[in-house]
Amino acid sequence: MEKIKIIISGGGSGGHIFPAIAIADSLKKRTQNVDFLFVGAKGKMEMDKVPAMGYKIKGLWINGLQRKITVKNLIFPIKVAISYINAFFIIKNFKPDVVIGTGGFASAPTLKASTTLKIKTLIQEQNSFPGITNKMLAKKVDKICVAYPETEKWFPKNKIVLTGNPVRLEIANFKNNKVDALNCFKLDKQKPVALILGGSLGALTINKSIFNNIDTIIKNNIQLIWQTGKSFYEQVISKFANVENIRIFDFISNIELAYAAADVIISRAGAITISELCCIGKPVILIPSPNVAEDHQTKNALALVNKNAALMIKDYDAEKELVTTLISLLNNEELKNKLSKNISSLAKPNATELIVDEVIKLIDNKNV
Repeated sequence: MEKIKIIISGGGSGGHIFPAIAIADSLKKRTQNVDFLFVGAKGKMEMDKVPAMGYKIKGLWINGLQRKITVKNLIFPIKVAISYINAFFIIKNFKPDVVIGTGGFASAPTLKASTTLKIKTLIQEQNSFPGITNKMLAKKVDKICVAYPETEKWFPKNKIVLTGNPVRLEIANFKNNKVDALNCFKLDKQKPVALILGGSLGALTINKSIFNNIDTIIKNNIQLIWQTGKSFYEQVISKFANVENIRIFDFISNIELAYAAADVIISRAGAITISELCCIGKPVILIPSPNVAEDHQTKNALALVNKNAALMIKDYDAEKELVTTLISLLNNEELKNKLSKNISSLAKPNATELIVDEVIKLIDNKNV
């Protein structure tokens, strides 16, 4: 049997890389006879993360447009042209059956080249409000897998499949074993627990909002599992390492246990994070990052808020409002139950499998 060949292009951030890897892993389980090639942007995190997961990757000389006038912007059209030519020849030499784009700098030239070469193409749009690249590609690609029905405003309806976003297997199969989780973190079963996801880039506001209001949190007997991220970890651990009710981590590797222990979760509103939170089904307070292109995170958060599935606080209001909102929510059983029920109804734990279904359909119909 002839080997199936797949190119996947996605990167720049974990929100683009990990869905790409989840799709590849699922395809590999579904059909053993498959060869993958990833296409990323030189110097970006996918050039390390993808090989670490056992996949081959080629890099394009590409980056995003800067928001101000810079030398990088002056050479941007040259980078786009060279990346398109390189992607064209990568695709021509590899001869893929399908090219998949999950977003990021390298996706645009790769998917553009694949449509020029009449290769079957699929894009996976993670956000409720699509980025410029995917809106431009929508007319040319064969299939668009989306996480939000609102995207019908921007994409051709006949190409859209509502699949949800790919999430890690341990999250898709989440078991809410709260007692074991509390034991793992050595927390009191009688006191409420807030999980603070303040790590990663751009989450300084969340960390500062908790840090500057810690006395109020302690007075209200709230226990914290606090992921600070590397940049804020030393500041937090030096001051609160010995505080009884606080568990501090720069990164939580067994995040599913932290989810299980939590009564309320505080988080940014990245698309993949939100998809995970829907699978977890706990009450959530979202603080969208203001440092994201096209304000994607606010739009993602509003898609939940408008369905009474989450609370949202604007970044500039967080230091004043976050802790009081947290205390109020922890003391409101009716609201907690409503948020939990509504966010759970939006979960799509089989998203990766649904996307793979669409990829296989494209392979089966590649000569049509």
